[in-house]
Amino acid sequence: MAPPLLFLKDIGLTFGGTPLLESADLSIAAGDRLCLVGRNGSGKSTLLKIAAGLVEADKGERFVQPGSTLRYLPQEPDLSGFATTLDYVEAGLAPGDDEWRALYLLEALGLTGKEDPSTLSGGEARRAALARVLAPEPDILMLDEPTNHLDLPAIEWLETELKSIKSALVLISHDRRFLENLSRATLWLDRGVTKRLEQGFSAFEAWRDTVLEEEERDRHKLDRQIVREEHWVRYGVTARRKRNVRRMSELAGLRQKRREARGPTGAVKLEAAEADTSGKLVIEAKRIAKSFGERVIVGDLSIRILRGDRLGIVGANGAGKTTLINLLIGKMPPDSGSVRLGTNLAMTTLEQKRDSLDPNATLAETLTGGSGDKVIVNGESRHVISYMKDFLFPPEQARTPVSVLSGGERARLLLAVALASPSNLLVLDEPTNDLDLETLDLLEEMLSDYPGTLLVVSHDRDFLDRVATSVLVSEGDGDWLEYAGGYSDMLVQRGHGVDARKIAERDRQERAASAAPNAQTQNTAGKRKLSFNEKHLLETLPERVEALGRDIAKLRKLLADPALYTKDRARFDKASELLSRAEADLAASEEQWIALEVLREELEG
Repeated sequence: MAPPLLFLKDIGLTFGGTPLLESADLSIAAGDRLCLVGRNGSGKSTLLKIAAGLVEADKGERFVQPGSTLRYLPQEPDLSGFATTLDYVEAGLAPGDDEWRALYLLEALGLTGKEDPSTLSGGEARRAALARVLAPEPDILMLDEPTNHLDLPAIEWLETELKSIKSALVLISHDRRFLENLSRATLWLDRGVTKRLEQGFSAFEAWRDTVLEEEERDRHKLDRQIVREEHWVRYGVTARRKRNVRRMSELAGLRQKRREARGPTGAVKLEAAEADTSGKLVIEAKRIAKSFGERVIVGDLSIRILRGDRLGIVGANGAGKTTLINLLIGKMPPDSGSVRLGTNLAMTTLEQKRDSLDPNATLAETLTGGSGDKVIVNGESRHVISYMKDFLFPPEQARTPVSVLSGGERARLLLAVALASPSNLLVLDEPTNDLDLETLDLLEEMLSDYPGTLLVVSHDRDFLDRVATSVLVSEGDGDWLEYAGGYSDMLVQRGHGVDARKIAERDRQERAASAAPNAQTQNTAGKRKLSFNEKHLLETLPERVEALGRDIAKLRKLLADPALYTKDRARFDKASELLSRAEADLAASEEQWIALEVLREELEG
């Protein structure tokens, strides 16, 4: 077994009363792909900061192998003090690191390097921070919610990039598919203690449930033992005094052990308040179009949404997903075409930006609307404290201002407000942001039982697979196409991920322009040089083609097993999807490599 590059042993840390970390361990060896999971507030980010050397633990040991390099991506990166994004990324490089890689990563993530950090959106700041930690190619890479604020193309690009690097990875993420695709081991932080599973995230939830069931059996045995001892104290035959003292001491020890045992964190109770049934037709859009200046958001879209449909809307950032939602629900008029809403609609919306929350209002005031201490849920009056507990808010938080709540707490509060309102049409814009995996489970379960209609915008592929019955995808230039099934079904039908078609077409046009230059280009070819991007691609594409070839060979070997389909249908489907994607990537990479080699020869010729 390889020696660890970094390890933490018996880490303890207390903020206020209850210890956040009691006995947490973490070991990272070369080539590890570890995901760190746990409930919101369990201390995952704090443990990662201790590993990165940014927070001092109250107790425990931290060791880093001399000469090892590590980089840490925080949830909220700070870009202040830098003139441009390129300056920010290059500041993270060590002597000897490839400076060109900083620019390559920025361009791959959709930035130029010239942006003013003070004007960046949350997504742009996250992309710059990713470029900064990826550029040095460190021995250990620790990423805290790296997919936050990223769209689907960026998430899938990041997955590919992380698979190709040699760095050991430690990941915190609420994106199940991201963790399943990248992790080989799982570290579960629960009630201040870590437990490690030497399998990826796909095996975690079944293992976690088994562990919790065993704990419940142990608690039940302890309770029965305490009852037996108490019965002996009350009714047992008096024996020697020393024996009595010993047994009383043992009983006190059992009671102390029971008091100190921390049970699992309670579960969120999600239940949507139901309104009367809507008409069969919920939304009908006929040839709607919407543009802002020369930018076309929706070109010519017709769609019918019926009662019980669950429509997922996906696309790159800036594709106009929120605008499309507003057109469909009648919040914004189209430039042309018509939208007809069905009868008896009771609509509840969950906004992505959480602008509806008053930062100065308390948690209780937000839930009650500022009047009294009661919340009306499903036509019944409930005390606000009781309703708060359903969403894991303790009573002492009732007077806490919204402004000091964490991202996960604000997400739960928005759900609490939205689900209290009777509805038969739920409109959810990025509902999974900042929710822990357990809350996501319950949200998915609630939505599967919801009798009304659902419109959801999400970048979470696993969530879309579990919830959506059809997916409406931006094809670029205002075109939207609907595919039956969830995100994975869309991939199979479409043959590639979000925004890939437009990018592929653009690449083909650029290659055609390079291969058949006009007379003016031919006259000036001697003066032109290969760009940085072109040079970098010429260096990296051969290795990528070789790696893709190895992946394809492995997948074909796996799919050659005639029993795989019947033994493990999910694995067969996933392997088929990966093979299709890898073959498409290989064809595109080979074509691009050949075109660049031709261009290089012409310029050097």
